[in-house]
Amino acid sequence: MKLAVRRVPTCVLSDSAAPTVSDGHAVDRFVQIGSLTKVVTGTAMTRVAASGVLALDDPVERWLPTAPRTGITLLHLARHTSGLPRLPPGRFPRRDPYAAFDRPALERLLPRLDTLVTRRPGQAEEYSNLGYAVLGAALTAASARTYEELATEYVLRPLDITEMTANPDPAQRLPAPGLLGRPRIPWTMDGAILPAGGLWATPRAAADLVVRLLVERRLGDPTPSWQTSGPLRWHNGATRHASVFAGAMDDGRWVLIHRLNAVPEETDRAGIKALKEGRTSS
Repeated sequence: MKLAVRRVPTCVLSDSAAPTVSDGHAVDRFVQIGSLTKVVTGTAMTRVAASGVLALDDPVERWLPTAPRTGITLLHLARHTSGLPRLPPGRFPRRDPYAAFDRPALERLLPRLDTLVTRRPGQAEEYSNLGYAVLGAALTAASARTYEELATEYVLRPLDITEMTANPDPAQRLPAPGLLGRPRIPWTMDGAILPAGGLWATPRAAADLVVRLLVERRLGDPTPSWQTSGPLRWHNGATRHASVFAGAMDDGRWVLIHRLNAVPEETDRAGIKALKEGRTSS
């Protein structure tokens, strides 16, 4: 009996070649971008700070008064140095782990934030989705806007990006193909976890985000949300059925790779390889 081969729809955009798609991917259909959302959140933070509404070193409790004094600042949250763990406490079902983590769930956590800290703020880096959920809540409180209003006003509209949202029209989404071509059900990520990884975008819009923030620098210096490896600034993202790698070099080379049904680490490797090949061919 012949086993069905899992399709891995892939979309690649870069400075060195025309966009390529395979296995049914598309540059103009909405897909989950996972933790690449953090770049939008971090950029919104720096932009709101530049407007004078808040300061990067504001303590969390200034904007979320139910949180105890922990020494955690907004910049700690953005840099993953808050001391908060990767995930909120509790069990997370594999099928849809963040569905129950809504705003009320986050609000119940805030009064005991000090019990969740694993190390002193600023001491070491520990990647934290929980930290970005808290950061997003603080930013929305400070700006008196919803997360999408905040992202649109401070990041997406100034960058002239329209194809990025928390809730795209289902008809415009590109689901991951399952067995017999049936669409796989995506994770629910429009609750408290949204600022950490809940945005959807078309690949061309995600590529525009990379170029306009890292290459053209339309909004100034890149936010500390970006990861840095020598001359490379990058970020990745993954949900159950989608993964993305985005990065740009100091010399202007850039790449955005989005894949469905792929192992996230393989997507990262494909992104690094594409940047290296771009250097070789240039």
